[in-house]
This record gives sequence, structure tokens and C-alpha cells, in this order.
Amino acid sequence: MMDGVWIPMEAELGGNKIAAGALSSFELAIRNGTYEVPGDVGKIELSESDPRAMDVVGTGGPNKGKTLFAIYELDGDTLRICYDLSGTERPKEFATEQGTKLFLVRYRRKGMSMVPQPPPG
Repeated sequence: MMDGVWIPMEAELGGNKIAAGALSSFELAIRNGTYEVPGDVGKIELSESDPRAMDVVGTGGPNKGKTLFAIYELDGDTLRICYDLSGTERPKEFATEQGTKLFLVRYRRKGMSMVPQPPPG
């Protein structure tokens, strides 16, 4: 289940890592097919393709009227999304490269420990 509040752990844009400090005030809230980030709201449409696809449709804020194509991977309390911020095509892999507007983010669900826990037993 993707619903929840997600905190970015690491991100890169166009082949360049984004400093952790730049991510510290950012949260992604997903609830019932909608998203909210500071200053932006909209809806998300998911597809079970391989890789799994996500269309991010802005309904308010700077992305109002825009659709961004993305791929995602949800593994427990970790969510990885690669967005094409140009809105032209869906990323083919979880990677960015120089000269593109590909944005790759690895999130953790809010309230989960940032330190990996050993398996039980």
C-alpha cells in the first residue's frame, strides 16, 4: 500500500546527486490516489506494468494541468520513483543522466527508522 507520508532519503536530478540538506524539508503525502508536496497537489494513476508506471497529474500549484510520467518500485516501507520532469516520456529505468530532466528519489515511509534493522531471530 502506497498511502502514507514519504521522506526522501536520497535523490538525483539529471545525473547529479542532490544534497541531503536540500531534501530535509520535503515530504510526499499519498492518500487515496492523490498526492501533496509543499506547494503542489494532484492525483496519481498507477499501472502494474513492468516496471510499474505512475502518471502524476497536477491539479494545483506549479504543476497544475501538467502530467509527469514516472516508474516506481514499492518494497515495504521503501518507495523508489523515477520521474521525467519534462513530461515527455516515461523513464525506462531507475537512473538519471546528464542533459535530462530525469529525477530519481528513494523515499522511506515516515515514522520508520532510518537505520537498517537486523532480521529477527
